[in-house]
Amino acid sequence: MAEHDHRVVAFRRLHSSGCFVMPNPWDVGSARALEQMGFKALATTSAGFAWTLGRADNQVTLDEVLEHLRLVVNAVSVPVNADFEGGFAVDPEQVHANVKRAVATGIAGLSIEDSSGDGLEPLYEADLAVERVRAARRAIDGSGTGVVLTGRSEGFVVGRPDIDETIRRLRAYAEAGADCLYAPRINTVEQVAAIIAAVSPKPVNLLINAPYRYGFRSGRPGSPADQRRGHAGAHRMGWVPGGRKRDRGGRDVLSVRAIAQRGWPVSPAMRASGGSRPGGVHEVLLSAALINSVRRVDRRQPS
Repeated sequence: MAEHDHRVVAFRRLHSSGCFVMPNPWDVGSARALEQMGFKALATTSAGFAWTLGRADNQVTLDEVLEHLRLVVNAVSVPVNADFEGGFAVDPEQVHANVKRAVATGIAGLSIEDSSGDGLEPLYEADLAVERVRAARRAIDGSGTGVVLTGRSEGFVVGRPDIDETIRRLRAYAEAGADCLYAPRINTVEQVAAIIAAVSPKPVNLLINAPYRYGFRSGRPGSPADQRRGHAGAHRMGWVPGGRKRDRGGRDVLSVRAIAQRGWPVSPAMRASGGSRPGGVHEVLLSAALINSVRRVDRRQPS
């Protein structure tokens, strides 16, 4: 329990001390490799874990995920955030029970999303979605661990890319007790800025992945795209060589290690934009494609 408490405290401190990068390991080996590179926190990935079992995302059982969380948590010393999908239940009371079990694995953070898996109604009705987040909050509070709760709204993932509805939901999740807010696949600087403004001073999670269109792939530290992100409220975000089909001679590995050790490059525009103010983007997730390229190159490095 002492080790659990220590990692929760460290994870909460990361959320209050600027932007940090949190890559997605999919197994024990990738978790250890990323910790050794210097990352201060890790986040499991539901899709990545499912693929290791030869299954599609959201096709893994609760018991399998709980065992996966135990293995990853016990393999590293840094805080681990759990991609807990939709809590493996519809009913808020069952979400409450499942979150209690997840917290007991030693995780430092956990996310609950609002996608329903129903093609016709891919998002849970808003009131039900809020009750599910509230149930997760009660489970965490009852555990006394202080695990960080992230509320996720999946509209941009499931074909409902309505920024106003996404903001309404994220605000409601924040009021229901979410510590951090997250809308995967938002795809403009303006959307990022709108969400940050709506939920401030609570921190925001931002996913960096190849298909997304922030200008990350074409921008570089200090570029106009980088400056726009700074003015949007992203604290220390810079260029990430994500989504490459090749490792290009190991430069992806060098970039990832540099990010782990020094954080995001900071342009003058970012400093001028008030990067130390409350709220803003605090967590940055690196794509599995980028991490996979790192592992391929690492295997060729001399031991």
